[in-house]
Order: sequence, then C-alpha cells, then structure tokens
Amino acid sequence: MNQLQQLADRIISRVNVNLDEFGFDTEPFVTHALDHEKMLKFYAFYGITSHHPIYFHFKNSNIAGSYFLGKCYVGRSAIYKSDIRGDELKRKGDKIRSTKEIPLVEDEMITIRDSLLYKTLVHSNSHNPESPEEFGIRNTISSHYANIHGSTLEGCFLGPFATVDLMNLHSCIVGDFSYIQVGELFHRKIEPGTIWIRNQHFEFKFKYDTTALDYFVGVNDAFQPRGIMYDFVKNREADYERLFEVMNLEPVEAPFTSAVNRYAVIQGDTHIGENVLVAQRAFLENAEMGEGSNAQENTYIINSRLADMCITAHGGKIIHADVGQGCFVGFNAFLNGKETARIQLGEGCIIMPHTIMDPEEPIHIAGDHLIWGLIRTQADVKTHAISLDDLAEVRDSLTIGKMTFNGKGSVFIETFKNRLQNILLLNGALYNNGEKRGHAQDDQNISFNIIQPYRTGELEGLYPSIRIKP
Repeated sequence: MNQLQQLADRIISRVNVNLDEFGFDTEPFVTHALDHEKMLKFYAFYGITSHHPIYFHFKNSNIAGSYFLGKCYVGRSAIYKSDIRGDELKRKGDKIRSTKEIPLVEDEMITIRDSLLYKTLVHSNSHNPESPEEFGIRNTISSHYANIHGSTLEGCFLGPFATVDLMNLHSCIVGDFSYIQVGELFHRKIEPGTIWIRNQHFEFKFKYDTTALDYFVGVNDAFQPRGIMYDFVKNREADYERLFEVMNLEPVEAPFTSAVNRYAVIQGDTHIGENVLVAQRAFLENAEMGEGSNAQENTYIINSRLADMCITAHGGKIIHADVGQGCFVGFNAFLNGKETARIQLGEGCIIMPHTIMDPEEPIHIAGDHLIWGLIRTQADVKTHAISLDDLAEVRDSLTIGKMTFNGKGSVFIETFKNRLQNILLLNGALYNNGEKRGHAQDDQNISFNIIQPYRTGELEGLYPSIRIKP
C-alpha cells in the first residue's frame, strides 16, 4: 500500500503548488475520499468497437472502477469510478478552426497526468487550438460527480457536482455545483453555485443564494459532499453493484437502432424508442424514452416521460416529470418532481445547466422557455424563466431576479440550438436508412475488457503498467 500512498501524496503536492496563492490544501479531500481497501476491490474496464480508435496506456496509476473508451494515456494518477469517454476524439486529418483551419497530423488522445479524478465524467471533444492532438488534464483534482466536458485543465480543483464546459483552466478552483463555460480562466476562484456562460457575443450569469443551495449541495470541512442531491445519488449506488459483479446480463429490450449500455441500470416499466442512447451509469426506472432521446452518463430518469428528441446532459436528474418534445435538460440539473407535485415542460424548453426544480406543488412551464436557478412553486417561474421569443428581442442587457444577461439574445439562442442539434446528430438521434450514424448505433456492439490491480506486494493497489493497441 506504500506505493498507493506515495501516489496520493504526489498528486496532493502537485495540485497544492498550483493553488498556493489561494491557501488551499487538497490533502483533506484526498485523505477522506480515497479508501485504499476499496480501491483494491474494483476492476477497471475499457470498451472496444470497430468505430473507435484503440490505444490505452496505463502507468503507475490506480484506475479502480473506471471506464475508458477511445485513446487514452493515464500516468501517475488515481482515476476512481470515473468515466473517461473518448468517443468524440478528433482523428488524423480532421481540421479545427482557430484564426485559420489547423489540420491534425495524428489522432487526438486524452492524456491524464498526476491527477485525481474521483467519480468524474471526462468527455472528449476538446476545443483547445494550442494542443489539437492532445486533450490534457494535469495536476488536477476533480471530486464527486463533476463533469470535465471538452475542457483542458492544469493545476485545478473541481468541487462536487461542478462542471467545466468547452474551455481551458489554469490554477483555478471551481466551487461545488458551479457551471462555467467562459473560454479560458487563469488563477480564479469560482464561488459555489455560480452559473456563468460568456463569449464575445453574450454573457449569462446567475449565482445561487448560499443558504438555499446548501440544502441541496454542500461540502463539509474535508470538502466531501452532502445535501439532498448527494443523498439522492448515494442512495442508488447499490443498484449498480450487480452490474459489476456479473459478467453476463440479460439484454434490455430496445429497437435495433438504439443502444443501451451494459453498465446502465434499467428498472421497472421502462420503454425505449428508436435511435435512443442510454449511456453507461445512466439510471432509468419507470421511464419512457421517446424516439431520438438520450440519457447520458450519470443521468437519472425516474417515473418520467421524455417525448421525442429530448437531451438529458451528463448528470441530469428527472423525477416525476413530463418533458415535451425537443427539450434540453442541462448538466447536473435536478428536476426533483414528486408524485403529488409533478413537473410538466412544454416543447422546446431549455433547462440551463445546474438548474434545481424541487416543487412543493405541481409546476407547469409552457413551451420554448429558458429556465434557470431554483424553482419550488409556480410563482417562482416568473423570476426564473423567459420565453425564447422575449429573449431573442434582447439587444443589450436584461436582469430577471438574480440572473443577468448581456449581449444579443438571438445569438445566444442560435448558439444553444446549434449545439443541441449537433448533440442529437452525434448521439444518433437523426439516424435514418443507414445515414447519420451516431453513438446510439456505434455503441451497440461494444466489447468490454477488465483489468485489475496488484493485490499484494510493494505495488499493492497500483495497476500494472500496460499498453493496449490494435
């Protein structure tokens, strides 16, 4: 176990050096998060398909319970129960746009060095023109149920349920339940519950009231998560255990154009339509998935109906809700409807990332609205939603409650809708007669292979250095 402790100490020292200006010590988080005995019990696994390039290299690391797809190098890191998803890595010959088009001279690879990613989702599709062949995460600690989505990081700490999206961060702290997509940040501390989107055309910003947020998501003195959102996830962890204990499971009934990952939980009276993607570690119970809809990693859809072409982004949770056609439920959103207080969303609604709906009464939101913040009653909708038509008329600035928007609303909507259309395309929602294949079609025949750590000896807890190539 000595080598595993040395690995943890190395990660702590590397991250602390980068965050020294904030007086931030990551040791309490690492010490309380990493249970070395548990790290011996879980195998890691990787997927192989004919549609994804194969190259995995693990060296001096622990990767307990983690899933890898695509091309990845992990060195001197601990990746615990995380998903490292490389199914959108760019390929040799692809071009990225900067001031001019830059062609790739080799396949892009995810590279993780001297980092701890704890129950974290990493999704490729990096937008960093400085290193187009490498999607890098270095000297970084990411905690429970955070999302690193197309973002390169150097020397950062991400709190529980935080999301960094399509950007580059250097020596930053991102507080629990914060969502940021602002291009690039240097040496910044983002307060918990900050929702911040910015580019050259617009800026959207909202910050939760600290007391209100603390009920749903918070951290203790050791930066470990607490709150009802964490309890919701924690209480369902046992449902995943049999997926990892049994090699062969009965396949879930689904159309041949859809994919249900072998490591997704499917319970109760659940129906899956055509061109549907249910990703690993998704959780469906008494759910109806309309044609072209998807449940991405770490999503929960319980006692709910999703109409056609709905997107549930990484970590989104939908309970006791009826979701209209073409709706988007953003990263780590928590739609916590009740049997007596159901949520109804009209067609084309956009639920912003990290939105919380915890109704005390039935909530109905008309179609084509943007929704954010904390909603508990129907009256709250007035200060936490705007019709897309009204937002499109904004040319300068807008303030509604604690939300501020600056820039052109029409550009914001167009940018958002273009991204949603691209997500549907990539996930295979638009597949028809052999054309427009996506993840729902390419992920149907994944082979899973497992690897395990040393159980005894000097290297106990570490995985053997191994290289897996075609």
